[in-house]
Amino acid sequence: MINISLKPNYKIGSIFKIFLLSSFLLILNSCGEKKTEEEHEEEKSETEVALTTAQFETVGIEIGSIEMKNLNTIIKANGYTTVPPQNRADVSTLIGGVVKDIFVLEGTYVAKGKTLATLQNLQVAEIQEDYNAAVANIEYLQLEYNRQKTLSEEDVNPRKVFQEVKAKLATERARAQAAKNKLQALNVSLSGNSSIIPIIAPISGYVGKIGITKGAFADTGITLFEVIDNKQMHLDLNVFEKDMSKISIGQEVDFVLTNQSNKVIKGKIFGINKSFSNESKSVAVHAKINENDTKDLISGMYVAANINITNQMVQALPKDAIVRNGDKYYIYMQEEHTEETPKAKKEAHVHKEGEAHNHDEEASGEEEGHDEIHFKAIEVIPGTTDLGYTEVKFVEPIPANAKIVVKGAFYLLAASKGGGEHVH
Repeated sequence: MINISLKPNYKIGSIFKIFLLSSFLLILNSCGEKKTEEEHEEEKSETEVALTTAQFETVGIEIGSIEMKNLNTIIKANGYTTVPPQNRADVSTLIGGVVKDIFVLEGTYVAKGKTLATLQNLQVAEIQEDYNAAVANIEYLQLEYNRQKTLSEEDVNPRKVFQEVKAKLATERARAQAAKNKLQALNVSLSGNSSIIPIIAPISGYVGKIGITKGAFADTGITLFEVIDNKQMHLDLNVFEKDMSKISIGQEVDFVLTNQSNKVIKGKIFGINKSFSNESKSVAVHAKINENDTKDLISGMYVAANINITNQMVQALPKDAIVRNGDKYYIYMQEEHTEETPKAKKEAHVHKEGEAHNHDEEASGEEEGHDEIHFKAIEVIPGTTDLGYTEVKFVEPIPANAKIVVKGAFYLLAASKGGGEHVH
C-alpha cells in the first residue's frame, strides 16, 4: 500500500491572495476614477449650457459685448440725523430756584424769547435793591461831583474833597452796572422788586425733553429744557478710509430712514471731517437735508445713504445680462467651439454586437450636434446700476472680444439648473 501525504501548498495560496487583493484595488480605483469623472461632468454641466439654433431663435436670446458706460457710481454709508450746535439749545439757569410755573409741553413749538417756565429766588429781589440803591446814589453823587468840581476849580474847597466824591461816584456806577448785568442775564426787569426768574427760549424750535417739575428746586448746571430747530437738520455719515478719495463737497446724497418707510430723501454734502471718528477708520461726512424734508425728522434717526459720485467710465452690461445663482452673480459668454457637450457624447448611440450601423441616423446626429450654440457661465461682481446698465467686475479675465448674452440670460440659467439638458 502506498501512502500519499497531501501537504498544503503555501506558495500557491499566497499568490492567490495577492491576486485577489490586486483585483480589489483595481476595482476600487476604477470606481474612484468613474466618480471623479462624473463629478467633473456634473460641475461642468452647471457652468455650461447649449441650445440648438431653433431654441436660440425661439427664446429670443441676444448677443452683445462689454461696453464702456458713463455711470453714476455710488458709495454706501450709514449714519444718523442731527442738528448743528447753534440750532440746539440746552436751557439752564444761572441761579437756582423753586419751579413756580411751566408753560410748555414736550413737542411744543416755541419762538425765540418765549417764557418756558418761572423760578422763584429771593436773592433776585436783593439784586434789584442793590441796583436801585446804586442808581439813587449815583444821582446824588453826580450832583455833588459837579458842585465839588466847580469849588475845586475856584480853589474854594480842597481838591481832596473833590477826589473823594469822584471815587464814590465811580464805585456806585460799578455797583449799579454789576447789578444790572446780573438782572439782564437772569432776564429780570431792572425796576420793581420781584423774586421771579423767567426761563426764556434762546432759539426758535421744538421743545424736547423737560427736566423739571413744578415745585422742584432747579439748580444751576442742570438742563431744564431742550429746544431743537429741525430746519437746519443734517446727516452725519460714516465713510470708510478707502472711499474718502471719491468724496467731495457738493455731492448729492439719497438716504432712507432705517426704521421708517422707504421714502427717499435728498441732501447735499457740505462738510468733511479731517480726522477719524473712531477705531473703525471712518470719517464723518456732513450732508445738509433739503428743508422741505425735515418736517417729520428728529435728531438721532439712523439712516442708510447712497452718496452719488461723479460719473465714471466703467465696464457695463444691460442689467438683464446678469443673473443670480445662490450668493453669486453670473453672465453667459458664447463659446466659439461647436463640440458636443460631455453629456451628449455620453448619450451617443451604442450599437449592439452585430447590429448594422445606420449611416443616416449618425449623419443626423452629427448634424444636430454641430447645430448647437454653447454658452459658459462667467462669475462677475456687479457694481452700480444706472440708466439700465450695471457695472461689472470679472473674477477672472475674459477675452476682449467676448460675445456676451445681453438678453435671455435667465433662460440659460434655468436650462443649466436642469442638469445641462437641452430644452426642446
